[in-house]
Amino acid sequence: MPFMKRIITLESRNASMNGFIADFFTKLREAGIQALLVKGQGIAQCYERPMWRAAGDVDLLLDSDSYEKAKVFLSPMASAVEGEYIRDKHLGMTIDSWTVELHGRLYCGLSSRIEKELDDVQSSTFAVGKVRSWENGNTQVPLLPAEDDAFYVFTHILQHFYKGGIGLRQISDWCRLLWTYREEIDATKLEGHIRRARLETAWRTFAAFAVDYLGAPTDAIPLYSPATKWKRRANKVCSFVLQVGNFGHKRDSSYYNKYPYLIRKTISLSRRLSDLLRHARIFPLDSLCFFPSIMINGLRSAARGE
Repeated sequence: MPFMKRIITLESRNASMNGFIADFFTKLREAGIQALLVKGQGIAQCYERPMWRAAGDVDLLLDSDSYEKAKVFLSPMASAVEGEYIRDKHLGMTIDSWTVELHGRLYCGLSSRIEKELDDVQSSTFAVGKVRSWENGNTQVPLLPAEDDAFYVFTHILQHFYKGGIGLRQISDWCRLLWTYREEIDATKLEGHIRRARLETAWRTFAAFAVDYLGAPTDAIPLYSPATKWKRRANKVCSFVLQVGNFGHKRDSSYYNKYPYLIRKTISLSRRLSDLLRHARIFPLDSLCFFPSIMINGLRSAARGE
């Protein structure tokens, strides 16, 4: 009975969110705003039972013009609007009890090479207009092309991995996306993204994790290698994922309610440095390259009082 109750609750929430998204995209089109749905319900369609994936936020990717239009158009509808991250072109708001996040760029915050590749993905998608589509009832919801989406979802995994913790759901999303579109993905284009962003080591490690721990078929994971060195790294990734969880939810966070701001930040910084040292044992060069951006972005967040 508890299991059935959980399933019914999940299906009900997903049905409500799908209805909201359909109506939402209709309004955006009528307002002349071009947007793509990223992560969330778009990825959910890659599962055999999309209604059983936990629904999260509604994330929209927009070009520069549509991002500015969307801010003006949607803000009056929102019951709450968060502070805007101007550099990252990110604005969150609450509309009809749903969290809607506007992304004027695909942001990762780990290295300039990754940012450049994500910027190229975004600009080429909107310039060419080549997208895939989710038929949500009577509404066509545009999504990133499969190979671009696989690259973006992977960078999002790394962002969580390095900045607080990653859970199995995000990795499962990536695996389901690669499996569902295994015959459609432009492998050459995807591998180009990975190599230009210098993420081949991380990709091969998570590919080994996907195969060894999640049962992903080897022919559905581009650049997968059975070499022992990737398996060893995957073991360490598994240990970190199971110990920390998504956004570190398995860690003790009671100090947030016990101590003043500066002490909380000191504890968070010590954890971040500890994680970076641990990650350096898995990805030594990547961790070294990502360290400056992670610390700079952390200081910016501290300056904003987050």
